[in-house]
Amino acid sequence: MIWVIGIGGSLGAAARFIVGNLISKGTQKVYPFPMGTWIINITGSFLLGLIIQLHLSNHISELLWLFGGVGFCGAFTTFSTFGNETITLIQSNKIKLATIYVVTSIIVGVISAMIGFYI
Repeated sequence: MIWVIGIGGSLGAAARFIVGNLISKGTQKVYPFPMGTWIINITGSFLLGLIIQLHLSNHISELLWLFGGVGFCGAFTTFSTFGNETITLIQSNKIKLATIYVVTSIIVGVISAMIGFYI
């Protein structure tokens, strides 16, 4: 089972890198905080909520849960990058922006997970 998680995690990490770079290139000058990480964490929360519900209702197997929920979503979403970007905003004396980033990430992330779970 560890290999299933590892393969899912590898794909999630690669997807995060690609999607994050694509979003960041298009939004760096438009949005004042890291939209790539924000969008990745929101969509990852939604996907994890959906996968959890599918697993709990026995629509997907334990292996698919481990691959997609634990592996892919675990590596696709990125709390460490979120934390680092928040610290960078604080060090740049952008306290209000850092607060908005943290609060919206948490609130919208939880709402997205709930939407995914209840779909």
